[in-house]
Amino acid sequence: MNKAKKSIRMPQTIHTWSDYHQKYQESIENPERFWEEIAETHFWRKKWDKTLEWKFDGDNAPEVKWFLGGKLNITENIFERNISELQNQVAIYWEPNQPDEQGTSLTYGQLFMKVKQFANALLHQGIKKGDRVAIYLPMVPELVIAMLACARIGAIHSIIFAGFSATSLSDRIIDASCNLVITADGGFRGSKTIPLKKIVDDALSDCPTVKKTIVLKRTGEEIPMQKGRDAWWHECIEGE
Repeated sequence: MNKAKKSIRMPQTIHTWSDYHQKYQESIENPERFWEEIAETHFWRKKWDKTLEWKFDGDNAPEVKWFLGGKLNITENIFERNISELQNQVAIYWEPNQPDEQGTSLTYGQLFMKVKQFANALLHQGIKKGDRVAIYLPMVPELVIAMLACARIGAIHSIIFAGFSATSLSDRIIDASCNLVITADGGFRGSKTIPLKKIVDDALSDCPTVKKTIVLKRTGEEIPMQKGRDAWWHECIEGE
């Protein structure tokens, strides 16, 4: 990993319109070289075998493939690639909905640890590469953590607005054939408390593909937990 990081070149910074037009012209005249230079600034688990494959027979839509054979993970390009420089810099400032609730912040180092922790929790819940995960959470840092943890292990996340009804939620879960739902006991909106877990329970009556849910304790209200299906977020990450 360290050896690979040393070879990373940062992209050239565009300062003026002249710089922009020059770069744009380069992208038109030689797109392969232009995008190769951009790609070289990323960390690749496996470097690509071929930059561009273009097929066009005149009758059908062109078939375009980039960076054939290459493999990378977006979270490694956020964290491992930059962590030595960004370790103590703030990644997230979070301001709560409730005026009497304390806001918080997470550095890149703290966020990195929480993402790895929750990624391991997902693995222990049986989620693997290619599985689909529905995220039905209020606007809390755990939303970002869940999204990045899914990307970390190769799962596909579907973020669903936490104001949607049970029917709208179930439609999206069914459409993506989700295996797991991440939600909270509830959420705050103005002076109201939204019963997110109850909405999920109603939605899941029509969603046979969902085997597990992970529930974040947010409002602290009493909620039913279905044995064998529902698990608390804080319990899932214990020991991870």
